[in-house]
Amino acid sequence: QVQLVESGGGSVQPGGSLRLSCAASGTIFRLDAMAWYRRPPGKQRDLIAYISSDDTTNYTGSVRGRFTISRDNRKNTVYLQMNNLKPEDTAVYYCNAAARTTLFSTVKNYWGLGTQVTVSS
Repeated sequence: QVQLVESGGGSVQPGGSLRLSCAASGTIFRLDAMAWYRRPPGKQRDLIAYISSDDTTNYTGSVRGRFTISRDNRKNTVYLQMNNLKPEDTAVYYCNAAARTTLFSTVKNYWGLGTQVTVSS
C-alpha cells in the first residue's frame, strides 16, 4: 500500500543536466533504503544509485562522479541529480523503496512506474 511516482524525466542534449524526483505516498510507517534503477533500450534493469536510511550512498561506476542521490525524509522523497549526461544514459529510470506499512509488518520493496530520460543531439 505504498505508491512511488517518478517525475523530472525528459529530453536533453549531451552535457546537460536533469533532476529526477520520486515521491512515496500511502500507508507508510517507515521508509528504509531507497534506490534508483534504469533500463536502457534492449537491456536489463540495473541498480545505479543507492541511499540508506542514514544517508550512506553508493553508485555504479558508469554514473559515479556525475550523478548524486539524496533524500528528504520529511517529504518521503528521493532525488537523483544527473549532470554531464551522455547518450548512453538514455533509459527508463525507476525508483525503489524498502518500507514497512506498520510497526509489525514485514519489510517490502515497492517500485515506481518509471520516467523516460533521452540524451541526444
